[in-house]
Amino acid sequence: MPTDGEKLIVDNRRSRHDYHLLERFEAGLALRGSEVKSLRQGGASLTRAYADFRAGELWLIGAHIAPYEQASLGSHDPDRDRKLLLRRREIASLSGELNEKGLTLVPTRLYFKAGRVKVELALARGKTGRDKRDDLAKRDAKREIERELKARR
Repeated sequence: MPTDGEKLIVDNRRSRHDYHLLERFEAGLALRGSEVKSLRQGGASLTRAYADFRAGELWLIGAHIAPYEQASLGSHDPDRDRKLLLRRREIASLSGELNEKGLTLVPTRLYFKAGRVKVELALARGKTGRDKRDDLAKRDAKREIERELKARR
């Protein structure tokens, strides 16, 4: 849900299907120039991405940013790990919460905010197959109710 001043690059809809999203955070992303230009063209994917801790820092792993076609020889690696920029106390709090069993950090959106690339991370717990089926059944029932109400008007 982009708010004022935000330009959505990519939305990870798959994360809402595979996880129960508990709490959301906004983080900056350390990028190279060719990556930013590629993002301005919409060349990104978050389908298999997640965030993890390495040596007290938070990293975005598995995000794909397509190579920028007009870049010179110094083009970036599209699947490299990228450092997430958060305040120290936010990193400490997330570290404590991630030690809890079954929780992971999943990127849900990538967007521009005031000219800077931001990523929305969600603290998430994986859904079981039964949870996914229940969600699909609820969505189908809601869609059917909306159709019936529309037909009566």
